[in-house]
Amino acid sequence: MKKHIYIYSPSSAVRDKAAFKRGLKRLKTLGYEVEVDEAALATHQRFAGDDEVRLAAIHRAASSGADVALISRGGYGLTRILPAIDYKAVAKAIAGGMQFVGFSDFTAFQMALLAKTGAVTWAGPSLGEDFGADGGADDIMEACFDDLITGQGEGSGWKLPKPAINSIAVGLDSASATAINAAYSINNAVLWGGNLAMLASLVGTPYLPAVKDGILFIEDVGEHPYRIERMLAQLLQAGILSQQKAIILGQFSRYKLVPHDKGYKLASVVSWLQTQVSAKVLTGLPFGHVATKVLLPVGQSVTLAVEGRDAFLLWGHLH
Repeated sequence: MKKHIYIYSPSSAVRDKAAFKRGLKRLKTLGYEVEVDEAALATHQRFAGDDEVRLAAIHRAASSGADVALISRGGYGLTRILPAIDYKAVAKAIAGGMQFVGFSDFTAFQMALLAKTGAVTWAGPSLGEDFGADGGADDIMEACFDDLITGQGEGSGWKLPKPAINSIAVGLDSASATAINAAYSINNAVLWGGNLAMLASLVGTPYLPAVKDGILFIEDVGEHPYRIERMLAQLLQAGILSQQKAIILGQFSRYKLVPHDKGYKLASVVSWLQTQVSAKVLTGLPFGHVATKVLLPVGQSVTLAVEGRDAFLLWGHLH
C-alpha cells in the first residue's frame, strides 16, 4: 500500500509554482500517494491565504489520515495564528501515526505543539525547496525521509568540522584539549529547536516549550553572524541556554560578511557561545536551509554520542 503524503501551506504563499510541481512529481516518482490541500496555492498578501484559510489547511491536514503532512514551503505566517490552532486535534493525529514534517517558519508550529501537548514532530524538508529543487532532490534528504515514512530511522550522524574542535581547545594545554575531544554521550535528553529566529521570537510567550536538560539544535538563513549572536544572547539571557545539556549548530546559510566585521565571523559567535554556557557546543549538523538535510524528531528523547569528530543523534524506532 502506498504511503500517503498530504501537502498544505501554513505559511507564505507559493510563488515558485514550477518547484511546487517538480516536488509533486518527485514524490509520485518515489512511489508515494500525494494529496494536495485545496488551499495549497492560495494567496493573500504574502501569505498562503488569510489566517482562517491557513488554519483550516492545518486542521484538514490533521484530519486527512495521511502518513505524512508536509509543508509546501516556510517563509512567514504561523506565528500570527498560533493561538487559534487546535493542538489537541494535531496531537491526536500524531498519536494515530501521522508525522508532521517541515522547517523554517514551521518551527513556530512545532514549538507551540510541543509546549501545549508534548507531541513529537519532525524537522525536515519542504515540498518546493527540497523535493522540487531545480537540480533535483538531495539523495541524503530523500533517504532520511524514506527512513521516516517507513519507520526505519534510528538516528543521524555527522562529522564535526575541525574548527569547532579547535576553537574549544583555544588556550588549553594539550592534555585538556584531548580530554574535551574524548568520547562522551548525553542520554535521554529531549531534542528540540529549529530556526533560531523563530525560537527567539517565541521567548516570553506560551508557545516556547520549557525544556530542561535538553539538546537544542538551531539553524538560520540570511542572518549575519552578529544577528545570530544577538538571538543567542536573547536565549541566553532568558535563561534557556543554561538549561540545556548540548547546543548543536546546524547550517547558517546565505549571509554576507562585510569589511566592518574585521575578522568577526560565525566561528567568532561559536567561540563566544562556548564561554557563556556549560553545555556542549557542537557545529556542522546537516540541517537548515541547505539541500542536504537530515530529519530530526522534535520533542523526542534522544542520545547524543560523540567520539572524536564523529557525532550521532540516536533515537531508535519511534513507531
